[in-house]
Amino acid sequence: MASFFFTILYQPLYNLLVFIYDIAPWGGLGLSIIVMTVLVKSLVLPLTYKSMKAQKELQEIQPKIAEIKEKYKDDKETMAKELMSVYKVHNVNPFASCLPTIVQLFVFIALYRALSAGIHTIDPSILYDFVSNPGTMSPIFLGMDLSKVSIPLAVLSAVCQYFQAKQMITRRPPAVARGTSPALDEDMTATMNKMMVYMLPVMMLILGVTTLVGGATLYIFVSTAFTYTMYALFLSPKKS
Repeated sequence: MASFFFTILYQPLYNLLVFIYDIAPWGGLGLSIIVMTVLVKSLVLPLTYKSMKAQKELQEIQPKIAEIKEKYKDDKETMAKELMSVYKVHNVNPFASCLPTIVQLFVFIALYRALSAGIHTIDPSILYDFVSNPGTMSPIFLGMDLSKVSIPLAVLSAVCQYFQAKQMITRRPPAVARGTSPALDEDMTATMNKMMVYMLPVMMLILGVTTLVGGATLYIFVSTAFTYTMYALFLSPKKS
């Protein structure tokens, strides 16, 4: 497994980072990270789109799901049939976002390791024959040292995480018709959504100002901004 991860993900990303830097060393490590992030995010865009679309669709039918769970809470078999019927009618696969999320997680781990290694002296033993070895890569970008914690990048990443998380949450429609109150599951979902909107940015800010080097924080910022833009272009509700 470790060999597969190294050969399929880590080594190609490491070489891509060095290759971009060698082409445009004037941009420092920062430009290499930005270009690499955009290239990789574009490559996995179909998976990203599929994952975001599945999450959006599940949120849109959440009131119906909550109503069914409340109505058939004592009849699990009927509940399962009704839920499958709702998924089928709305053409929603509740597990559609799982695989894309897992794949993107592995890509993130590989990118993070490549970034961490790329900040230091380049390891020529893992470079492809066609990739030149610049020896070292300057971590200075826009006056910031990407080999150290960067508070400005941490703040930018946290703010971007907030807007991206808020963007993914569909507003909960009014309580179910006929005067019924929202189901408990629906209220819990709304609570979890609020936690995601605020907790993710806070966690990002804490990690960004205490642990993550600026290079990793820059990757997270660019990656989140890219995802936000793609959602706004392809999945945001169209105004009439």
